[in-house]
Amino acid sequence: MTRTDNDTWDLASSVGATATMVAAARALASNAEQPLIDDPYADPLVRAVGVDFFTRLVTGELGLEDLDDDDTVGMQRMTDNMAVRTKFFDEFFSDATRAGVQQAVILASGLDSRAYRLAWPTGVVVYEIDQPDVIAFKSAALAELGAEPTAERRAVAVDLRFDWPAALIDAGFDPSRPSAWSAEGLLGYLPPDAQDRLLDTITELSAPGSWIAVESVPHIDPERQEQAAERMREASQRWREHGFDLDFTELIYLGDRNEAAAYLEERGWRLTRRSVRDLLVANGLPPMDDEDAADFGELQYVSGTLSA
Repeated sequence: MTRTDNDTWDLASSVGATATMVAAARALASNAEQPLIDDPYADPLVRAVGVDFFTRLVTGELGLEDLDDDDTVGMQRMTDNMAVRTKFFDEFFSDATRAGVQQAVILASGLDSRAYRLAWPTGVVVYEIDQPDVIAFKSAALAELGAEPTAERRAVAVDLRFDWPAALIDAGFDPSRPSAWSAEGLLGYLPPDAQDRLLDTITELSAPGSWIAVESVPHIDPERQEQAAERMREASQRWREHGFDLDFTELIYLGDRNEAAAYLEERGWRLTRRSVRDLLVANGLPPMDDEDAADFGELQYVSGTLSA
């Protein structure tokens, strides 16, 4: 379903289904022979959503080899990418809160379970922002599992296209104190101008000493954009053959946009960059081949702090 300015979703449709896809990849990564991450809630949350395709994936009824070939975006590589991505953001929050930051904000939190599985220092408050239906489902599903947050969790049920800063402050967030922000798997689902507004708002709400972590994609020329879109369409078709109909190209916004890292640096953030290639190699996972690089190679994981 093509995006519109006021579209909504649950965890089985549109953008929400990608949150379930990500959780399925985290579940697979957690069950690897030598796992980089441990997310015990990913598997049961995927099952709770009830999308048959993803349920069969996490139970092993549908194998990665059934989805991967040389011409499509590989689910195995996506799982590897999710493992290093999750580890990167886990370590980001651990580092920020060990340094004394006591407000963590997870934007578009989806089925993320960091508020339940990380060892947060005493006094940390974790704010999770997402659409009301997504927040309600995850909160109820984790309660049903008997899961207890490991920090003070405050769910902020609001669409990022609305006045989320007011909702965040109403939930107790204090802009005068340092905070740690994550925008994980988010920016590509925003139009370019909305991305800039989001990054501007984060900066406005951040006291000196705040931390940030985002995915950043350098400018891609139109020819390569079309190549990437074609590979996404091929992957969508392969998944459709197994009963799951979702066209990824209808969910994201391709075209010119500011590189998030450079944009943030212009606004006073001091950042370091790690490419997904670097993270895969550093964590002992297979290096990218040319096809993988076409899909993931330019992706950077960026983190840093706001100057005084």
